[in-house]
Amino acid sequence: MEVKLWNDKREREMYENFAELYAIIKATEKLEKAYIRDIISSSDYEIECQKLIAHFKTLASSLKDIIPSIERFADTYKMDCPAAINRLVTSGVPATVEHRAAAAASATTSAAAVAECTQNFITAMDSLKLNMFAVDQVHPLLSDLSTSLNKLGFLPPDFLGKVKLKEWIARLSKMGAADELTDQQARQLHFDLESSYNSFMAALPNAGT
Repeated sequence: MEVKLWNDKREREMYENFAELYAIIKATEKLEKAYIRDIISSSDYEIECQKLIAHFKTLASSLKDIIPSIERFADTYKMDCPAAINRLVTSGVPATVEHRAAAAASATTSAAAVAECTQNFITAMDSLKLNMFAVDQVHPLLSDLSTSLNKLGFLPPDFLGKVKLKEWIARLSKMGAADELTDQQARQLHFDLESSYNSFMAALPNAGT
């Protein structure tokens, strides 16, 4: 006899999101242990950790009404992942970023600011992939990204990302909170974000980061 975990498409998506959240927490725990044991390089660790944190934030935000406590979720499924919970929930940035920020808090271009921008870019792009098209969902993400970009002194005022974000934020401000982007608008926004992210990453070496 076949046993179904879900009764409809909505329940199926919920369980799939649970599985993805479980996988992210487990992967983060393994990554943290690998970094502590010096199995992975600092640069590779930071890249992978930033991706996991960004994906986690997007998924946790979409599940906040169903899973109000990540710690309780981990306890329910007996995950035993203290390092992952600390990194994803408590800290929110890779260990390498914490170490650099502590060592060079007064630096013009802080690693924490760069990490924040990276995470905000990924979070915004991931949200569009999850079909979060409502203005009251998209606008805060773009505002956070714009704010984080403006913290970086090495990016000029005419930097592609700043210009595109200003245009999109102005456009969204003229819409109602419940209005949604069309598929075409969402696709264009994702393209603009991806282009801006690539330009941002290309600018980092020139800033000596």
